[in-house]
Amino acid sequence: MSPLSSGLLGDLDPTSDRAVFRQIADQLRDAIDCGRFREGEKLPSEAELVDHYGVSRMTVRNSFSILQGEGLVHAEHGKGVFVRPRPPVRRLASDRFARRHREQGKSAFIVEADTVGSHPQVDSLEVKEEKASQDISTRLGSVRRVLARRRRYLLDGRPVEFATSYLPLDIARGTQIAEPNPGPGGIYARLEELGHRLDHFEEEIRARMPSPDEVRTLRLAAGVPVIHLIRTAFDTEKRPVEVCDTVMAADAYVLSYQLPAT
Repeated sequence: MSPLSSGLLGDLDPTSDRAVFRQIADQLRDAIDCGRFREGEKLPSEAELVDHYGVSRMTVRNSFSILQGEGLVHAEHGKGVFVRPRPPVRRLASDRFARRHREQGKSAFIVEADTVGSHPQVDSLEVKEEKASQDISTRLGSVRRVLARRRRYLLDGRPVEFATSYLPLDIARGTQIAEPNPGPGGIYARLEELGHRLDHFEEEIRARMPSPDEVRTLRLAAGVPVIHLIRTAFDTEKRPVEVCDTVMAADAYVLSYQLPAT
């Protein structure tokens, strides 16, 4: 077991009150955090860890289960347990909705994909008129019906988020916004062409565990949480012109913000 005898992993503490399988999980986690096991790299096998620590296979499996539950690793049947990739996309809040991107015909998602050299895709697209929920109605100024645009975003074939935009019908009905492809720059470019020059956005963000449907839609591994973000766009007349309800795989993104000091 030479790969494990060169400082890669330590020894168990027989005097500790911490359960053995948790001690093993702690050591593996520390090795991942310190870079001794890199992204995509295979962890030592069950047999190697059994020999290294002198424990049962069930103990090792319990250790792996802890790390899977934390979203640090994933198991591939017949191959082993691997370190999950770190978040590849940095969403820079101060830049992602900059007007220059829309003027270049790029949506925020395309800009972010270009930054990391990934291929962006959008699927599961649905556009329809529907009754607004109480929450959406309140956010949009007590509208009764909205145009809803639902879509899923993928990077290099992997689903990373899905979002629904809700827009007042008096703005969106009969426009390109109601078409499956809203055109270069996305719906924000179309809103500005319609005279609704965007002034600012307000976002509410929380982290939570996913629903079963979200697990299926985003193909989430066990233990991976989601980031739930609700954004409201306001025009220069202070009118809310869109609410976007977005659920993101938390292991796919880093959210980056710049905050004023005064």
